[in-house]
This record gives sequence, structure tokens and C-alpha cells, in this order.
Amino acid sequence: MESYAFTPIGVVRSPLVERAAAPRQPGLASGAYATIELLPGHGYEDALEGLALWSHAWVLFVFHRNVEQGRGWRPKVLPPRSTQKIGVFATRSPHRPNPIGMSAVRIDRVEGLVVHVRDADLLDGTPVLDIKPYVAYADAHADAAAGWLEVADPIAPWEVAFAPTADAQLAWLEERGVVLRDLVRTALALGPQPHAYRRIRSHGRAKRLGLKDWRIDFEEVPADASGPRRLLVHAVWSGYRAPALAVNPDLSLHAAFAAKWGYVRAPTLP
Repeated sequence: MESYAFTPIGVVRSPLVERAAAPRQPGLASGAYATIELLPGHGYEDALEGLALWSHAWVLFVFHRNVEQGRGWRPKVLPPRSTQKIGVFATRSPHRPNPIGMSAVRIDRVEGLVVHVRDADLLDGTPVLDIKPYVAYADAHADAAAGWLEVADPIAPWEVAFAPTADAQLAWLEERGVVLRDLVRTALALGPQPHAYRRIRSHGRAKRLGLKDWRIDFEEVPADASGPRRLLVHAVWSGYRAPALAVNPDLSLHAAFAAKWGYVRAPTLP
């Protein structure tokens, strides 16, 4: 078979910098903002003409972190919403023979060579291969089968609530450019049990979710038979201990967080 090489047309700029932080689908990244910056000197200004008239677009991109980390591909993978491995071609997993992804994003506006988008599940630095308009009558099929997801929601979503302390901590972080709230909600909506996509450990009567450099303490809230299953997030903690914060200037945000909230790591709840 012939081999083909592609040159990216641009790059994504996004607040999502780690693989673990990225929502697993664009629909789980509701409102998330990003820009697609196209490369100058190729006539892409003309190529973008008319794109702003569309509400949504397909973005074809490279799973560059998988390439950089030499992760290769896997014939079978464990999706976040499954309890058993599935053939990779029956999933949206990034572990593919050709590490190409696609996302349907909402177009906010187009300025010069920059496309401003919302609902973006794309990591910062993602190489973009192509942009195509999302055509509702051709791309949306109301009668489409959902494959292994047809089974009445294989993992019914959990309701996630935030205690006042956690709510204040997340708001403080958001003011400083660290957006964790939706990532916490997305991760915990799949339940309190550990999974390949969720770093969860028991911590006394509570449990702790590892998310990037932060730790999230939560517990299950009893619900009546007719009510939704609920998880309550108690607090957010830095993933670093005091000695590291004292000597590493790159951890200034974590140090400020510890100074603000009066602790570094959560105590074990009884």
C-alpha cells in the first residue's frame, strides 16, 4: 500500500495541557474555549472565507502526545464507558494505527488566520490537519445505531455536587486559569470506582480522584430509590507536598493555593 505524509495546517491553543485533562468527547467539553491558529504564508486566509457562516465544524487532528510518547496503537482498548475491552475501530480511542482524531466544535468567530471555537476537547499544541464544515442534514443521523453503547447507558451518569469549600477552591483556581470543575464533573459522572481513565483511591470514608496535579476528595451521598446516584466533592488539594513547594518556583500556584487555604494535602477522613 502507498504511504502518505501530511503537513499540519495549524495548531490548537487550549487551556488543556495534559492528556488526563482532556474530555473524552467534544460533548463533554461544553463551553470549553480554544483557538485554531493556521500557519501563515499558505493562502489560508482565503481558505477560511465563508467558514464563519457555519455554526460547527469538524476538526481533523493528530494525537500528538501519543506520538511523542511512543504509545503506539492497541487492537483492543477499554473505553471510559465500558467495563470490557472493545476493538479500537469501534471506539474513539486515541490509540489507533494512524493517530488521527476528529472533533465537532462550535465556531465562535474567525479572525484572520485564527478560528475561535467552543466545546473543544483538544489539547494545547495539537496539530490540525484539516477543517471541514459540519453539515447537519448530511452529518447528523437520528436513526443511527450506537453499537455497544446501545445497551441502556452502560454506565448511568452520577450526579456530582460541590460542597461550599470545594466550590470556593475551584472558583479561586478558575480565576487563575486552572479550570477543573467540568473535568471533575466529567470524571466523576462515570462513578466512584477506579478505571483506566480515572485515578481514584479510597481515603478513609471518602475517596480521592487524581486529576492532573490536583487531588479531589469526594464521597457517595445516600439517595432514595427513585433519586439519582450522587457524589459530593468536599475539597481540592495540591498534589505536591510542602518540601517541593518550598524549593520549586514552578509550583508557585500550588504554593499560593496552600497559603490561601491553609493546607497542602488532605488529611484522611475518619
